[in-house]
Amino acid sequence: MLPPIYNYRLLEYKGASKNWDVAVNDDGELFVANNKGLLYFNGEQWTLNKLPNNTIIRSVESIGDRVYTGSYEEFGYWVKNDVGQLAYTSLTQLIKDHTFTSEEFWEIFPTQDNKVLFRSFSAIYSYDGNAIDVVDPPNFVSDFIEFGDKLIVASGPLGLFELKEGELVPLSDQDLLLGKTITDMMVFKGSLLVGTKLSGCYLFDGKKLRPWSAKINEELKQHQLNKMSLLGRDRIGFGTIKNGMYLYDSFTGSYQILNRESGLQNNTVLSILLYNDQLWLGLDNGIARVKLNNPISYYTDYTGALGMVYDIAAYKGKLYLGSNTGVFYFEGNELKFVNGSQGHVWDLVELEGDLLCGHNTGTYKVEEDGFIPLGSITGGYQTIKVPGQNATYVQGTYNGLSRFVKKDDGEWEITKIEGFDYPVKHLCFETPTTLWAAHPYKGFYRIYFEGTDYEKVARVHQFGDEDGPSAYNVKIYNIKNHIVLNSEGKWYWYNPIGDQIVTFEEFKDYKDKELLFFDEDHYWFVDGEDKKAIIFTNLKQDSLMITDLPLRERLAPDSQKVVKVNDSLSYITLSDGFARVNQSMLKGQSQQLMLPVPKIVVLRDQKGTHPIGQEQMELSYRYSQAITIEVASPKYISPHYHFELKGPKEYSEHVENGFINFQNLPYGEYTFKVHTAGMDNQLSEPSTLTFTILPPWYLSTLSLVLYGFLAILAIILVRRYNRRKLGRKQRELEQQMEKEQQERLAQFEKEELAKEIRLKQNELASTTLNIAKKNEMMLEIKNMLLVNKEKFPNSQRYRSFIKKLDSSIEDTEDWKRFEVNFKELHEDFFERLLKAYPSLTPKDLKLCAYLKMNLSTKEIAPLMAISVRGVEIHRYRLRKKLEIDSSENLSNFLITF
Repeated sequence: MLPPIYNYRLLEYKGASKNWDVAVNDDGELFVANNKGLLYFNGEQWTLNKLPNNTIIRSVESIGDRVYTGSYEEFGYWVKNDVGQLAYTSLTQLIKDHTFTSEEFWEIFPTQDNKVLFRSFSAIYSYDGNAIDVVDPPNFVSDFIEFGDKLIVASGPLGLFELKEGELVPLSDQDLLLGKTITDMMVFKGSLLVGTKLSGCYLFDGKKLRPWSAKINEELKQHQLNKMSLLGRDRIGFGTIKNGMYLYDSFTGSYQILNRESGLQNNTVLSILLYNDQLWLGLDNGIARVKLNNPISYYTDYTGALGMVYDIAAYKGKLYLGSNTGVFYFEGNELKFVNGSQGHVWDLVELEGDLLCGHNTGTYKVEEDGFIPLGSITGGYQTIKVPGQNATYVQGTYNGLSRFVKKDDGEWEITKIEGFDYPVKHLCFETPTTLWAAHPYKGFYRIYFEGTDYEKVARVHQFGDEDGPSAYNVKIYNIKNHIVLNSEGKWYWYNPIGDQIVTFEEFKDYKDKELLFFDEDHYWFVDGEDKKAIIFTNLKQDSLMITDLPLRERLAPDSQKVVKVNDSLSYITLSDGFARVNQSMLKGQSQQLMLPVPKIVVLRDQKGTHPIGQEQMELSYRYSQAITIEVASPKYISPHYHFELKGPKEYSEHVENGFINFQNLPYGEYTFKVHTAGMDNQLSEPSTLTFTILPPWYLSTLSLVLYGFLAILAIILVRRYNRRKLGRKQRELEQQMEKEQQERLAQFEKEELAKEIRLKQNELASTTLNIAKKNEMMLEIKNMLLVNKEKFPNSQRYRSFIKKLDSSIEDTEDWKRFEVNFKELHEDFFERLLKAYPSLTPKDLKLCAYLKMNLSTKEIAPLMAISVRGVEIHRYRLRKKLEIDSSENLSNFLITF
């Protein structure tokens, strides 16, 4: 069983393969000397920082707020700027009177007198914060360390030296190290442990050197020791070139090996660092983090031979595993296969002193040297004891139920129970004669046995969907004499009083969670969602959440199972092995663990990065539609977080990583708080960030002032416009009134003119009629004189009298007065008529005038002093001149002309 290993691969940290050195600062942030540059990991994100000359970084050390690095003919330090990015400062310009000789700096060491030493193979450089002193020994320098009050230097194959006043002074008793390559040194229990490349380790107490007598020394010789690190009072970590990492316990003499077979990416360990029970390993290809002293340890089968584990059983001091490939057991630390057990194993259970295996081909008794068949009924899903019966069990199989009875001679009698032939995956007894069984796909049944010999089923009650749970993949449990069912994440129980399936309120907080194991005190649930966290609880105050990432990644849905060994240890089946959980240690760590306060790394908007720590952080509204706040908790492995955002818009939720995104936040002031979330959703003290999203430009103070000015201007303009509009309206009304006045005057004038015209027409008509009557009377008088001519004695007087009558009848003055009056009424009638018909005579014009006045022929005759016949003849001639058709009325033509 090994502690959990988490590998960071090249594509994840985006550097080169080789990782020569590792360092951690006080916040738990990691720095790695990599072939491409300096890798920085804040617990959430990797960043590659390259040197100006792009050379390989061979060494790294974090001291205070500086990170020192050594490279090819170059060393210096890195410091974070205001946005958390590392900026480099070279120290080589401080070197005086010394020339590099193709040196690479492989080690950086802070001394007790606050100096920083940089080691190459040919020299040691001491930096005191202002100047650099160079120690240039004649011998090859392979390592150095402070031991007591001395600075011990390993000089290639020549052994150990003490550095005094710039000179290497040989130490005593170094013959054992002559010709050997020293790779690393460490102080262990008051002595100096010296590691060599191929000759193992030696102990030096300051005076005498002796070989280290630990048994692990032979392993180190064989696999080429490279690095060493103290992992505790009695524990040492040895990194090798050929076989990974050895975790050695000097008290017991035992060790564990972390290599490619147990989960490392490769077997070459180039660097080691322990920080807060987290062991960082820089590998030849990749980086690994190992959680030491973890309450959960793992067995992982990287060969694929084991497959997915479905059940575990401890039997006669050995641990047996049932997987989809067969049955296995451990002989010491070696996994062995039980011959003949090939195939899928569903169940491993110890019954009556025997270990029985429910197999897809039947049921078998498991022994180290064999796999003994007990029955031919295929597919043993689950075997449970019959309440109140001695050595009697019922098994669910592919084809119904089987009865198991162990006889006095130690043999098992297995018979098929008649009356029920469906596959049964889950079983539990309600009473000694009432069994609940779950079909993998068709739901669940309540089975009643006929008698207590369990040979035959009396009747079966199958529950339909209307009874509550869905029929698919139902799981059944007898929890404190209650039949409890789980279907599609929902919990139910059978109420025998009402004979119905109802919601199980006691498990209402565990919706969408699968029950892995339970006893009288505690329950193990696993989250059915992507989190896959395991909850260990007594349904009261005692509750613990296990969020170990390797465990969550390797749980197999619907196949995971918890097997309790004792009050402290339990096993959990995994997709490629199993996990061992030390519950006591887990509880102790959860109670003692002080969750680290997360660090707010940076705030990014659409424009760029904003430094953290400003008293007043203001973000432009234009670039704040997508905001990311990066947080990290590097002291905690695979941390979760809980954040709260308070302001115009509020959020509060748990997140799986340190990249917290907000979209389309309204403007205003916000307070952001973030906690590290641990087991059982414990929360650390918060980190707080206050920021303000400025109003959009159209709501800024200047814009509001401008809006006020524009509003006032708009009011002024509107008032001016209204005044102008009112004046224009008034003028329009005045013009309209004036127009109406003029129209009324015109109408009045028109009416007066019409009245005048009517008067003139009447006057003209009257004058015309008077003339006609006068002429008619004159004509009558003339006719009477003509008839009585003989009565006049004086003919001369008679002729004179007739002449006067003719002259009176043809008086032009009457016509002139008529013409004047007619022209006043019909101003241009004669002109238009003559223009249209130039051949008209004055007599024709006179007839036209009388016809226009709509006078009749009889009325016209006296006016023209002719007879009615003469008028008609004249009318006829006029019609010809006017070219008027006989069908058209001559008077109407002239009236409308």
